[in-house]
Amino acid sequence: MIQPGATFKDNLQQLPTIDDVQRVDLVDASGDVVASIENQPGKQGSLAIYQYLKRQFGGLDAKAAEHGLAVFGEHTADARNRPGAHPNIDRLFSIAAGGAPLKIEVIAV
Repeated sequence: MIQPGATFKDNLQQLPTIDDVQRVDLVDASGDVVASIENQPGKQGSLAIYQYLKRQFGGLDAKAAEHGLAVFGEHTADARNRPGAHPNIDRLFSIAAGGAPLKIEVIAV
């Protein structure tokens, strides 16, 4: 498990590659896909973090969400100040605060 630093860019450099990942699906307890993160510009950092959380924690519970917030670095503070601007971070806030955990499914290319 990485020890997240203060910057998103430095943290991303420590994560596994996402070259073979098409998307990540987030699945609720009912089996419904509640969100997808595609491998496309502007979303690749979130994709890398969620893939990493799957590998480290097996899913997205409060402990994984807290760690994910640390990995997002300075973007976490920005998301806290601008709710809705970073939905993939907002989701982590919700789960860390006691929201229902989600299953993370990594869909290969």
